[in-house]
Amino acid sequence: MTMEGVNVGFIGAGKMAESIARGVAKSGVLPPANMRTAHRRADRRDAFSSFGVNVFEHNTEVVENSEVIILSVKPQVVKEVVLDLKPLLSRKKLLVSIAAGTKLKDLQEWAGHGRLIRVMPNTPSAVGEAATVMSSGEMATKEDEKLVECIFGAIGKIWRADEKFFDAVTGLSGSGPAYIFLAIEAMADGGVAAGLPRDLALKLASQT
Repeated sequence: MTMEGVNVGFIGAGKMAESIARGVAKSGVLPPANMRTAHRRADRRDAFSSFGVNVFEHNTEVVENSEVIILSVKPQVVKEVVLDLKPLLSRKKLLVSIAAGTKLKDLQEWAGHGRLIRVMPNTPSAVGEAATVMSSGEMATKEDEKLVECIFGAIGKIWRADEKFFDAVTGLSGSGPAYIFLAIEAMADGGVAAGLPRDLALKLASQT
């Protein structure tokens, strides 16, 4: 599926948003010119503009110029951000949240409608190997779900699940990479103990 003519806006321009945007652009699902974000810090603005994403001054401009809004801010500021943008978040806008721990019912209350999809990606999105789960709000359409699968399929694999499983998902795929890193490090330590050079041991453990 392609997303021709669809504009995607990122509210929040952090590392996860950047990983998603880069993956979508690299996959050819959507050109960078159809993506936009806003940030005050020059380094974050430059990170997105460096591969062609439109960078605005304010989040309101991002919403006004997008049909799909990806909410990628810290969980503690989600409510404030959504309430601030609420006048612009009509049902014509699909709101996608990747904010950890923020439930669909709360998002619906703050946004004023249920055309929402909650998504839980993980850090391997940075290398195109994310394990992502999505759950849809009551007004999200089949087409909305396909759009989200298309976006997040560009950075790895995505599955649908009931929102009640999201805490478990967070524990497994959300926190899981950190445990895998520890296992790799432990395997490399074993290789060093057996006489291998550290750099070779780490490469072998990682590839294994």
